[in-house]
Amino acid sequence: MTPPDRPLRICFIAYRGNMACGGQGIYLWFLARELARLGHSIDVLVGPPYPDTMPFAHSVQTLPNLELWGRWFTRDWRGLLAENSPGTLLEPLNFYELMSSRLGFLPEPFAFSVRAFRELSRRLQQGQTYDLVHDVQCLGWGTWGLHRLGLPVVSTIHHPLTVDRRASFIRDESLREAIGTMQFYPVGMQSRVARRIDRIFTSSEESARTIVRDFGVRPDRIRNVLNGLDTELFCPAPETSKSDGEILCVGRASDPNKGIRTLIEAFAQLPEETHLTLVDNDHPGNEVFKWAQDAGVASRIRVTGRIETSELIHLYRRATAVVVPSRYEGFGLPAVEAMACGTPVVATRAGALPEVIALSEGGLLAERDNPASLARALRTLLNEPTLRNRLAEKGRQRVEAHFAWPRVAAATAKGYAEVLSERSGVPERTITSDNPGH
Repeated sequence: MTPPDRPLRICFIAYRGNMACGGQGIYLWFLARELARLGHSIDVLVGPPYPDTMPFAHSVQTLPNLELWGRWFTRDWRGLLAENSPGTLLEPLNFYELMSSRLGFLPEPFAFSVRAFRELSRRLQQGQTYDLVHDVQCLGWGTWGLHRLGLPVVSTIHHPLTVDRRASFIRDESLREAIGTMQFYPVGMQSRVARRIDRIFTSSEESARTIVRDFGVRPDRIRNVLNGLDTELFCPAPETSKSDGEILCVGRASDPNKGIRTLIEAFAQLPEETHLTLVDNDHPGNEVFKWAQDAGVASRIRVTGRIETSELIHLYRRATAVVVPSRYEGFGLPAVEAMACGTPVVATRAGALPEVIALSEGGLLAERDNPASLARALRTLLNEPTLRNRLAEKGRQRVEAHFAWPRVAAATAKGYAEVLSERSGVPERTITSDNPGH
């Protein structure tokens, strides 16, 4: 399979676009930039919060909504009513978002997809053409509508919403909360749309298997192109000294999938001179403070609160080791970011993390939900500087080779070529992986 032999006109649709709102904003910005560098013409339709300036794009059109779900979630009744007239709230999509929020549904993916469908339909009627539409983890009914109009449509799923739903069930403490979890996630819509469009891109073989199992997508419709990283930004800095005995973790204690409680129990087994920096919410109500107090390690733990990317990179560079104690990861971006910055990693045998460590060769693995195993792996790195240096050097080299955005964009462009070839009636051999290890 070869990349497209001509520049393509690609339209990205993403219901949230800002880098600070999650991985989809980062993915949108960097992938669109790299595809533009490959010569493709990029249009973007995006919902709030909106992305940073995208000077490489042919056009960026924002599709506003009233952000009703966010206001309902934060109980901002005054803002919800004062800023919107009754007539505005009664417009069909706005009213759907208002009522869905009231009933506990997440309305954004569906509502945005309909707005994107309307806008692209208008453009097509005016004579504009697109070779392909790339949906970024929205999978609303409007996305399927674009496919029904005859447009080739692909979507990126880093992991299906069923993973988040299972994590939410773990947090739920009552039947009412469990029912709320069932209502909130639009799993049925996303799974049906995913089965009907041309191709699903994902970032690991583990995610591909989960998409097959939970969404019912045929394996031959999924393509693993890995996930990307700005290796020019996330890089070592020789002038930054390592902080002996400092362990860094990037993860939310409120998310059971991140395994922070297991980490605290493991950290209690490490020598007194070690310290843990946790990049997480520093609100006093964060459960990590209670766990640390109960484990007797509260004085050796620092929780940073929200930090800028520049500070995060500094923390990666100065840490002796970075730990990713997750119970599940569809990819494991903090592990790759750490290795790009020249710091070895201890990760659990969970989700895609064994794939990432095997491909990067920049870290050690410990057993999931096993504090003793995690502590042993951390002690090994803390006590063996030669091993740390070897893993750090190898990890940086292989992250550049496999996870840099130009490589991910090239693999994605090959996936586009596959779809367009099938659409033209000359199918090429379909595979489920871009063979990332070779």
